[in-house]
Amino acid sequence: MSPIKYLLSALFLIVSLGALAQSDLPTDAKLGSCYAKCYIPDQWETKTEKVLTKEASTKRIPYPATFETKTQRVLIKEASEKFTVIPAKYETRSERVLVKEAYKVVSSVPARYETKRERVMIEEATSKWVKQKDAMCASENSDDCMIWCLVEVPAQYRTVTKRVLVEDARSSERAVAAVYKTVSKRVLVSAAKTVKETIPAEYRNVTKTVQTKSAGFTTQNITAQYKTVTKRVLVKKGGFTEFREVVCAKYVTSELVRQVQRALMAKGYSVGPTRDDNILGRDTRAGLRKYQEDNQLPVGNLNKESLKHLGVPERYWNQ
Repeated sequence: MSPIKYLLSALFLIVSLGALAQSDLPTDAKLGSCYAKCYIPDQWETKTEKVLTKEASTKRIPYPATFETKTQRVLIKEASEKFTVIPAKYETRSERVLVKEAYKVVSSVPARYETKRERVMIEEATSKWVKQKDAMCASENSDDCMIWCLVEVPAQYRTVTKRVLVEDARSSERAVAAVYKTVSKRVLVSAAKTVKETIPAEYRNVTKTVQTKSAGFTTQNITAQYKTVTKRVLVKKGGFTEFREVVCAKYVTSELVRQVQRALMAKGYSVGPTRDDNILGRDTRAGLRKYQEDNQLPVGNLNKESLKHLGVPERYWNQ
């Protein structure tokens, strides 16, 4: 690692792991989670753009007049109309007629109650901030390596006995069906109407030669010419600017360290001569920082973005 990168890592430890005022902590923190300020590398992107080498132009090209033979329909006799009267139609139909309407017989059912026991909250759950030592601390003084964790204080309850309504008072109804009889009557099926019939016009075809397009000029567009240029562009400026969620110290287990070491080795990064010895030592820290820098991840600690990017299963770090 270059001297500048070592300097940045040391600066990160001073800024993000020092004593923090609670006013500097993240406002959207989750209960049971830990946070630290991380060094975020500059983010670059390679972009390709087209550069104009020759502007577009136009060219005039002459063309002759064109003709074609067309057939045209000529009216011989105009269209006309014919009217026909159609009489109304009737038929005899049977119909059910209401003789006596349906009605209901109503009876009352009283309400029903039960005695029940119920847990009642007397004090709501709250939360508080607790300091913990960061597992990635590189300082001999543990006070320089503290992170803040938001933990839950459970709610308090007591049991009370009360009489509750199980079933409201209600009315019971019994329906009595309506009475009908069948009657016959003559009804109109279709009213008398007048139908209009259109007699179409008569035409004949006449053929003649007509000019379809006059002689003139057309403009040919000659497209502009470009060349492709590739350049590297800064997308986002890095620095010690953002809180990121990190693994709380009590969850940094030997198995989690072993999984990180194996993931780094699988991606071609060195964790030292002892390989996956489940110790978060100097070589493992250096390999992790190198991986974070190469992949534009938050640098310098076991943040959850880096673990997810490495492919470490969540069961090892998301306790």
